Amino acid sequence: MAGLCGTLATAHAQKIAPYGALPSKAQVNWQDMEYYMFIHLGPNTFTDKEWGHGDEDPKVFNPTQLDARQWARTAKLAGMKAIIITAKHHDGFCLWPSKYSTHTVRESAWKDGKGDVLKELSAACKEYGLKFGVYLSPWDRNHPAYGTPEYNQVFVNMLNEVLGNYGSVFEQWFDGANGEGPNGKKQEYDWPLFHNTVYKKQPNAVIFSDVGPGCRWVGNEEGIAGTTNWATLNITGFAPGSAAPSQAVLNEGNMNGEKWVPAECDVSIRPGWFYSESTNEQVKSLQGLMDIYYGSVGRNGNMLLNVPVDRRGLIYSADSIRLMEFRQIREAIFKTNLALNAKVTTSAARKGVKNSSLVDGKTNTYWATPDNELKGSVTLDFPKSVTFNRLLLQEYVPLGQRVKAFSIEVWQDGAFKELATATTIGHKRVLLLPDVTTSRIRINILDALACPVISEIQLYKAPGLLALPEIKRNKNGQVSLTCASPDPELHYTLDGKEPTFSSPVYTGHFDLPQGGIVKAKAFLEEGKISSATVSAGYDIAPAKWKVVFTDGQADGADPVRAIDGDPASYWMTNYQPDASKYPHEIQVDMEDTLALKGFTYTPRHQLVRSGTIYTYAFYVSLDGKNWGEPVAQGSFANIANNPVIQSVKFDKPANGRFIRLVALAPANEKEHWASVAELGVITK
Repeated sequence: MAGLCGTLATAHAQKIAPYGALPSKAQVNWQDMEYYMFIHLGPNTFTDKEWGHGDEDPKVFNPTQLDARQWARTAKLAGMKAIIITAKHHDGFCLWPSKYSTHTVRESAWKDGKGDVLKELSAACKEYGLKFGVYLSPWDRNHPAYGTPEYNQVFVNMLNEVLGNYGSVFEQWFDGANGEGPNGKKQEYDWPLFHNTVYKKQPNAVIFSDVGPGCRWVGNEEGIAGTTNWATLNITGFAPGSAAPSQAVLNEGNMNGEKWVPAECDVSIRPGWFYSESTNEQVKSLQGLMDIYYGSVGRNGNMLLNVPVDRRGLIYSADSIRLMEFRQIREAIFKTNLALNAKVTTSAARKGVKNSSLVDGKTNTYWATPDNELKGSVTLDFPKSVTFNRLLLQEYVPLGQRVKAFSIEVWQDGAFKELATATTIGHKRVLLLPDVTTSRIRINILDALACPVISEIQLYKAPGLLALPEIKRNKNGQVSLTCASPDPELHYTLDGKEPTFSSPVYTGHFDLPQGGIVKAKAFLEEGKISSATVSAGYDIAPAKWKVVFTDGQADGADPVRAIDGDPASYWMTNYQPDASKYPHEIQVDMEDTLALKGFTYTPRHQLVRSGTIYTYAFYVSLDGKNWGEPVAQGSFANIANNPVIQSVKFDKPANGRFIRLVALAPANEKEHWASVAELGVITK
């Protein structure tokens, strides 16, 4: 690795000894990319599922207007550097005509079985100057060999097809999903064989999994890295999936970890990963995307943003519009680097490095302290006062990640005053600060693992964004609107139309007991400034509902919390020592007999000790005594990692006054209890 540093660094790099685990050249290039697109496409796009079961008719896959050039063009215009596509998801459906499966585009209705999505996308990426990456799930719910030793070679054969026939692949995406095979057997994945196969075909590919080896999962599907985030990780004794390090460790990495395995922060622009028409109004807001950017790229990670392709085979307009807005606001924020005009002085610098390297806008130059000096300070002096609210720092990571803690001070009233403290820097760290006007700024390196090597200090003044309104409805069906920005005027609609400044003004809560769609927007300066639109859909309010039976609850987790209209509260059963205490259930009297089309389950939004339900059965009864067979049963796919509201439609409507949710298995197999943040019904 020392040789790598000599090739990547400036001429004086060889004077600084590398520290700890180091990135390969491919990993350095990977982290420089920072932001790229994920695309989920497959039969799930047409069946409205997150995890298909592998038993779907392949002919359901028929995106008649599929245009990979539109995807690539959108990604390019959005400022993204690459596209990774779900070449094979858990259902086993292959987006290329694999010789080793009968569940592929060859058997689909799309292009009469003569299409190849990977061929079209790899060509489109090449045309638009984007890198091409592939996701192949090792779990296969369709292939008959899954769960047997023979399957590993089947999977390798598929890898060879994908990695050998579509040009350069910058990233190979593996997850650790491992479902039941025949006779209840789980597949024993041969990870060394998989990795060797990748490197034989694509020696420069970065391999993603919970433990790399190229990059790691960040521990959540919200796209947010830890405020402390090391690019190094201890991987000995761990493996993808259930044998991975804890989510907390994945979120923060390990200081002095044995391998360089930086975090990739995957998140979807919608609540789910695959396209669903029901989420067309739920594309993430501009502010939400900026929060994710700061929490990923701004915390030493890469941002992998999923933009699901719709049933036509195109990126939906609401998604692409938001992507363009997201690029515009990023460019507005990082347009003018105020630090370029600063005079730089430092407390100590090693011989041969220049203070000016810190503010030259180049990532391959740097400043460093002498050996064994683990602290140091950099002062920026400006000819006249500047106003800023963003601080961007970068370490020269080819020599290792070093900084453990730092602070920023500003000169005010004749003295330096501390503005903020933080921990790791790594490839890039962005601190969000209040607006500050000053003529002097001091960054103090408070602690480091070895002499700190800093490549960039940048300052920006980000324009303010009007906060989004927040829509809430209580148990009685009363809707309230709030906004964090000072003194906005809130306007809303109930007819599905986009709110304008002439729409009704919110003056106090209003009643919506039978449900409907609420859209709201915040305005300032007589409508000249506006926020993005937020939308919330509601069904029947649980005003008269009563819980009539549960099988016990934990202290302070009253079952009425499951039907109080507040997703922040929850009902939870008592902790149980083993899985034999399952199932758990809750029964509700709705007081009125309703024609139900489905139900909704909102999980407790906490990954640790959450009690999230995975496998369920749902019943409807007229009298609360005779329940019959469940009207719906199955699993909430991917709910452990993506704990969003789950909507389940019945095969046919069911009339009843009583509803019953039975938790058959937990999302975390170590949790032998169940929880419900909100239980609702679908009548519309």
